[in-house]
Amino acid sequence: MSLFNSLSVSASGMGAQRVRTQVLVENLANADTTRTPEGGPYRRKETVFQTDTELIPFAGVFRMEMGEEMTGVKVAEVMEDPREPDRRYLPGHPDADKEGYVLFPKMNPAEDMVDLMSASRGYQANVAAMQAVKDMINRSIDLLR
Repeated sequence: MSLFNSLSVSASGMGAQRVRTQVLVENLANADTTRTPEGGPYRRKETVFQTDTELIPFAGVFRMEMGEEMTGVKVAEVMEDPREPDRRYLPGHPDADKEGYVLFPKMNPAEDMVDLMSASRGYQANVAAMQAVKDMINRSIDLLR
């Protein structure tokens, strides 16, 4: 794997972590949303990562045929949480049903904050890897002078 391929792998990781961060921030912002345009409470979302062997479409296939497989990561999908929402007894709330219960998103803000810190650290790790590769490329150029 060349140094430039390493940059592509890190860039794919940064892109995936960026999407994950956006989804987690959306979850936190909607932790108490009881009404959405689709109807019902907000549904927590999660990102699903998948190996990406086609960072550069033709070159990726060519490398696989030659036995030099380069992988990255991509977001395969953003899934909605299938669990039932929480029911809270709030009879004065505008979204309360006839029994006085309001449906709230089934979320744990502490869990989402930990996931957000993990995504941030993953992004930082990819930045550090790119910086290390950049330093190696610069040193190689200096040696050739």
